[in-house]
Amino acid sequence: MLSTPTERQANILEIVRGEGFASIEQLATRFDVTQQTIRRVVNALCDQGLLRRIHGGVSLPVQNQNLAYGSRQGLNADAKQRIARATARFIPDGASLMIGLGTTPEYVAQALSHRQDLRVITNSLNVAAAFAQNSDVEISIAGGTLRPLDRDVVGEAAARFFSGFRADFGIFGVGGVDQDGTLLDFHAAEVQARQSIVANSRTAVLVADTTKFGRNATVRGGHLDDCHHLFTDGPLPAAFATIAAKYSDRIRATNDARPD
Repeated sequence: MLSTPTERQANILEIVRGEGFASIEQLATRFDVTQQTIRRVVNALCDQGLLRRIHGGVSLPVQNQNLAYGSRQGLNADAKQRIARATARFIPDGASLMIGLGTTPEYVAQALSHRQDLRVITNSLNVAAAFAQNSDVEISIAGGTLRPLDRDVVGEAAARFFSGFRADFGIFGVGGVDQDGTLLDFHAAEVQARQSIVANSRTAVLVADTTKFGRNATVRGGHLDDCHHLFTDGPLPAAFATIAAKYSDRIRATNDARPD
């Protein structure tokens, strides 16, 4: 598994996400280090697929596919953990849960892993593994096409699997959110599974850190209108002010949540 980005790496990623491009010279000045030092840091990020080398600096990678699962697990880990803790507080014991694929839902599963009397329905082996040591949790896993690197199951069979249940809560992530509130992912099969979770849950819960807002993913499917609650890690980006105002009653930013 790829290592968790260092604090300097995380800061560089934040700069590039905000500005779209950063030169080696700019980054060296900003962090008060040599250009050689910055090149080593950004080269490591490029090797992980988190940035892309261009003349004189780095930019965001072309988003025609998602990052490797191992890279995503460590990316924005603190934000995802805070989202997971807040979501776990929202879920009562005894609930039935559909939990989708992705790293943030996996963090939620870990936060819920010691809870009592849960019924978990999932297409993620990572989610199932998080609950596997708890005998108070009943786990149902989708059949279908396994994606070994992501350790999840997608395809029509997985979507039909969710339609055989009616859960109290559906917990799912997303590849990106467009400025009009459209939900985006990288593969049609991911959208198909997510929409089946939404359709077969009484309460739809989107878990997404703020970097997902404005992130470019290519497959459309669903809208924030479909989500009863959105757990995120702070205020939405300025470009999403209209969305933030429209859905203010649904957004639960973890910086406003009570501490553990």
